[in-house]
Order: sequence, then C-alpha cells, then structure tokens
Amino acid sequence: MPVRHWVKLTKDHLVFSAGHFITFGGNICERIHGHNYRVEVELHGPLDENHYVVDFIALRDSLQEIVTGLDHRMLLPTQHPAIHVTSDAKEVTATFEERRWVFPKEECILLEIPNTTTELLAQWIGEQLLTALEEKLRWKPEVLRVGVDENYGQWGYCEFS
Repeated sequence: MPVRHWVKLTKDHLVFSAGHFITFGGNICERIHGHNYRVEVELHGPLDENHYVVDFIALRDSLQEIVTGLDHRMLLPTQHPAIHVTSDAKEVTATFEERRWVFPKEECILLEIPNTTTELLAQWIGEQLLTALEEKLRWKPEVLRVGVDENYGQWGYCEFS
C-alpha cells in the first residue's frame, strides 16, 4: 500500500486583520468592512533526508511574513473588471460605478486578483508561499492547500498541485 506524507500548519499567530469589500451578483458592491482572518496551510511531499516533508521553521516563518504583510491593511483587487484602482506617491483611489474611496498608500495592499474573496486571498497567499519556499529552500511541495477563514468558520480554500 502506498504511503503519503504531509504537514499542516495552523498557529494562533497566523492571523491578520484587514479591511476589504467584494462585489457579487454582477453589480452589487459591499460596504467596506473588516475581518480577523486566520490562515492555515497543508503541504504534501516525500520525506527528505531528515525524514520530514518540509522544515517547519522555514514554513512557519515564510507564512508569518506573508500574513504580517497583510495585517492592518486595506486589501484592494487590481484585476477586477469594474473596480478601478489607481495610486500615486501618497494615495490609492478605488472606484466602482459612482462610488469612490481614497486611502493612504501605506495602508493598502494592492492584490493582483479580481476580487478579495477568501478563495482568492488563499490563492494569493499560496502563490507568495510557493515563491518563498522556492527561494529559501529550493523546494516545491507536491500539493499545497491554503485556507483563509474570514469569520470563525467561513473558510475559503485553494489547492495547488
């Protein structure tokens, strides 16, 4: 019978608080609001010479760096067809139909995604984590699952394989 190994990382400190809004139903745009997000990851792969899938310390530190970068920020999608985001040296402006928001630039994270749903936040975090692990460890998991919880039980997931 084949044997598979994986690790899962869910730490109390893998959290971030951020503001966002999403669109749905074609032309409905939520009001700005925030969440205390939680993040978890699961990585599958063969055991290495040390008999583990990945170094937990490198994984934890890489993911923490990504999560910390999102903390206390306004998350804005740059690939949305109807939300237009522009920035200059000091401010970020977002518009949707007749609505307009202006934020201090240093308080925003511009994400190359079409909407700031938990599923797409999980994908963005996963992409950043894959890059970090490749740079730090020269390693890529066979499978990476990322979960983002926005409301204590409302999880969005993305799987890379």
